[in-house]
Amino acid sequence: MTTFNERDYFTGTAEYDRHFWNVMKGGKDVTDTLSSGSARESGGFYLPSGAEDKYSKAIRKESIFRNLATVIHAYGGSSRIFAKDCEDIAAWVPEGGSIPIFDAVNDFTRYPVDMHKLAVFVKLDDDFIHDATFDIEDYLTKRLARCFAKAEDAAFLNGNGLSAPTGILNAETGATVGVTTDALTFDSVIRLFFALDPDYRKNAVWMMNDETALALRLLKDENGNPLWNHANDTILGKPVVIANDMPSVGSGNTPILFGDFSYYWIVFRSPVSVRTLKEKFVTLDQVGYLGMEFMDAKLVRREAVQALQIA
Repeated sequence: MTTFNERDYFTGTAEYDRHFWNVMKGGKDVTDTLSSGSARESGGFYLPSGAEDKYSKAIRKESIFRNLATVIHAYGGSSRIFAKDCEDIAAWVPEGGSIPIFDAVNDFTRYPVDMHKLAVFVKLDDDFIHDATFDIEDYLTKRLARCFAKAEDAAFLNGNGLSAPTGILNAETGATVGVTTDALTFDSVIRLFFALDPDYRKNAVWMMNDETALALRLLKDENGNPLWNHANDTILGKPVVIANDMPSVGSGNTPILFGDFSYYWIVFRSPVSVRTLKEKFVTLDQVGYLGMEFMDAKLVRREAVQALQIA
C-alpha cells in the first residue's frame, strides 16, 4: 500500500474488519489481509472504517479542543510539513478597477508541523473479550477516545512543543497576554473582553477551570450586578468553556483565556492505530491494547486568543 486512499479502501472492507477484530480478541494475525492496514510507525493496525467513525464521534463528545479548534488531516508525507496562514481580502471593485489580489501574494506565515506521538494503553479481561454478548468494538473505541481526549486537551493547553504539541499557554508562541492584574476583579475581566479585536470577538469563548469559574460566578460590580449570567452561563454574552487543565488564580498564572479558538490548528499526521500486547498479560488472563496517534498543534494567530495573567 502506497497511499492513504488505498488504505481507506482496504480498511473499509468487511474482510479487513473481521480479521482486525479477530486479532483484537487474541486471534492470529492474518498477514495478507491486515497488511493493507498495517501502521509501520506503531507496529499495529489502523482502525477499520466503521470503528474509526465510532471513535471520531466518541472523541468529539469527550474532547474540549476538537470542538473549538480547526482540525486538519494531513496523512502521509514527510515527518515535518508546513502550515501556512494569511489574511484574506474582500474589496469592492469599481467597473474597470483592478482587483487587489497582488497585495496578498507574499503574506503567508509558515508554521512547521511535526509528528508528536501520543500513546494510550488499556487492558481488558479475557472473559469479556470472548463473551459473545460483549461489544468489544463499542467498548474499545469509547475507552480509547476518552483516554486520547484527556491527554490531548492537557497538551493543547500546556504542551511544550518538543515532546508534545505547543499549548495555547506557551509563553513564547501561545496566547497574547491582554491583561495583567494583581487580583481577579470585575474590571479586569471587562478589560480582557475588550483587549480582543472585534473580528475575533465575534466567535470568542471564555476558557477557565472550575475554581476560576466559581470565583467569577460570585463576582459583582459596585452596584451588586453579577458578572456571570446564571441564566445561560455566559459572560458578556460569550459562552464559558470549563477546562480543568487551566491554571487556577495565583501569582504568575494565566487563569482565563478569551478568544476565537478556531485559530488553534490541530494537524493529525496519521489515523489511530492499535496493537495487541498478549504475552505480557497472559498470566493475568488479560489482553493489553496500545493505541497511537501522530499529530501536532499550535496557535497560528496569537492575537486571536487573549490571556488574563496574574502579576
